[in-house]
Amino acid sequence: MSSIKVQPVIMAGGSGTRLWPLSRAGYPKQFLVLAGNESLFQQAARRLAELAAPGIAAAAPLIVGNEEHRFLLLDQLRETAIEPGAALLEPCGRNTAPAVTLAALAALEDGTDPVLVVTPADQTVTDPAAFKKAMQEAVRQAADGAIVILGITPERPETGYGYIRASADASGLAVAAFVEKPDLATAEAYLASGDYFWNAGMFVLRASVWIAALGQFRPDILETTRAAWAARTTDAKFIRPGKKEFAAVPAESIDYAVMERCPGSPFPLRMVPLAAGWNDLGAWEAVWLVADKDADGNAAFGDAIIKASKNTLVHATSRLVSVVGLEDVVVVETPDAVLVTDRARSQEVKAIVNQLHASQRGELDLPRKVHRPWGWYDSIDHGERFQVKRIMVKPGASLSLQMHHHRAEHWIVVSGTAEVTNGEQVLLISENQSTYIPLGEKHRLRNPGKVPLEIIEVQSGSYLGEDDIVRFDDTYGRS
Repeated sequence: MSSIKVQPVIMAGGSGTRLWPLSRAGYPKQFLVLAGNESLFQQAARRLAELAAPGIAAAAPLIVGNEEHRFLLLDQLRETAIEPGAALLEPCGRNTAPAVTLAALAALEDGTDPVLVVTPADQTVTDPAAFKKAMQEAVRQAADGAIVILGITPERPETGYGYIRASADASGLAVAAFVEKPDLATAEAYLASGDYFWNAGMFVLRASVWIAALGQFRPDILETTRAAWAARTTDAKFIRPGKKEFAAVPAESIDYAVMERCPGSPFPLRMVPLAAGWNDLGAWEAVWLVADKDADGNAAFGDAIIKASKNTLVHATSRLVSVVGLEDVVVVETPDAVLVTDRARSQEVKAIVNQLHASQRGELDLPRKVHRPWGWYDSIDHGERFQVKRIMVKPGASLSLQMHHHRAEHWIVVSGTAEVTNGEQVLLISENQSTYIPLGEKHRLRNPGKVPLEIIEVQSGSYLGEDDIVRFDDTYGRS
């Protein structure tokens, strides 16, 4: 008997707005280390890499993510030594139904019809063995044509999740209905009945089954996504659907587009229970729930001192944060923003994000420390006509050959060796040495060594925005 071919799919395009200020549009929560020693995205990739078993053959994962996060995706996978099958890069967000459709179209390209195992990139699981067992059972059911949902055995009357009502039949559990987020009394009734499960947003089904179901329920999404896929371009591991065509795809979730329409349809909808310490870390309340706590229920990350407080979360990123006399409170500190909220109302952080968006505040998009494919930079000080950055360049990496119309730059090497292109001149500068890049001069910074290069950059000029860059040559394909 041949093995079931499985195609893992990781949906990594979320923005994680309710975990602001740690999660930003340019560095969203799936790339943060919020539990354990790896990012949520890395944990998802590692769980799916363990799916193989006798009779189940798992392919390299397909990643569906944002074009802006492409190097984060590959860098974080490289740290886990997991090689992706491909990264499908969305030019704009269109929710999860188009994302899964891209993955299904990619999976069908070689003429096979694998079972897609679709999981978000922003969840935690504390019992990997239980996860693997449940997912393998879902794969076996999906191989026979079913659409299978992983339903989380509820541990509390949660009002922040959608629910699935399941009923037993001769083959296991059939999905009877989807239920929106309930109020507390309704959630308590769901928990007491034993018939309701949290909707984890994990789906297992053959690629052809997804295409058929979407074609029946939302042919508009299928047709427009097909057009975007037909217009795709490929660059190594990156596959980019047509930008103009993808922008025309209706934005819709998997649940609304297909899953909630399946009960009573020709598409059998099954559920496999999952009791594996699952959490989607959708808000700071969820981070507190999974964190290690002291005897008073307090959780501390970073340099934090908590006194005379109960059930409080303090997350310090760049400095000492001290609290006294708090109860059921979340305090999150980053170098450029601080959040203080009632723990039970942490879902409402999205209202802050909406206000930042309306005000076009920079704190919405990028943290002070910004990761780039060549390393990172940290904007440590700024004022009128000047800005100071700390820059790290990975061994062997280089920035683009570029110039600026409105600013000059001074570079001081703190550690490592820098190869500097400054106009027609190329020179090596070492620790404690410096150089000056005049306004309008073509220049490039490269690390020729085997250890990270760190420099301090002092910019001065009439305009210091990141959009004042003219690139002449770039290793990473940026214009």
